[in-house]
Amino acid sequence: MNIRAEQYNMKVRDSGMPEESYWETFFNPQYIFSKLKLDNKINNAAEFGSGYGTFTIPAAKIIKGTLHAFDIEPEMISILKGKVDKEKISNIKIHKIDFVKEGTKLKDESVDYVILFNILHAEDPIALLQEAYRVLQREGKVGVIHWIYSKSTPRGPSLDIRPKPEQCIDWMKSAGFKIESGIISLPPYHYGIIGIRKQLHKKIYK
Repeated sequence: MNIRAEQYNMKVRDSGMPEESYWETFFNPQYIFSKLKLDNKINNAAEFGSGYGTFTIPAAKIIKGTLHAFDIEPEMISILKGKVDKEKISNIKIHKIDFVKEGTKLKDESVDYVILFNILHAEDPIALLQEAYRVLQREGKVGVIHWIYSKSTPRGPSLDIRPKPEQCIDWMKSAGFKIESGIISLPPYHYGIIGIRKQLHKKIYK
């Protein structure tokens, strides 16, 4: 078991991070955000597992409010803090916390968007989605991406625990989300899904 998985108290499995420059070749954050509807209409957002800040930094430059970045690994936190300081970004709040075990500690309905990228191979993905649902405002969005279910990908968790998109959709529905997007192709190695926190019917008091 790799160090990162151990530091997640074995909750996020098979999650070792490769060297940063190699890791970032797999993603086009601006393209992914455009497909997953993270745009300048978003006020506050949260990212579960910020890692190197591959998505944290670009997302913070898009949204209007605060981006809450959560990670447990000290090295990842240090790298992200260094980038934030270097670029003088004022709207990122970094949280070092085992959000898998403890939750985020954010207030209910406090953000408009939750980023769940390459993390739903956790042992309890529905718990992560339920936490996302809790902190989202009504009609807020959760953006999910994951590695496609294929041996051809250069990285990604083992196929034994790698979720298929249909599984992610089922988990999202179980957590209370309405699926807005269907399955979004994010070539060459990923797919995405957008979920919406359902608008609850208001009680009518007589």
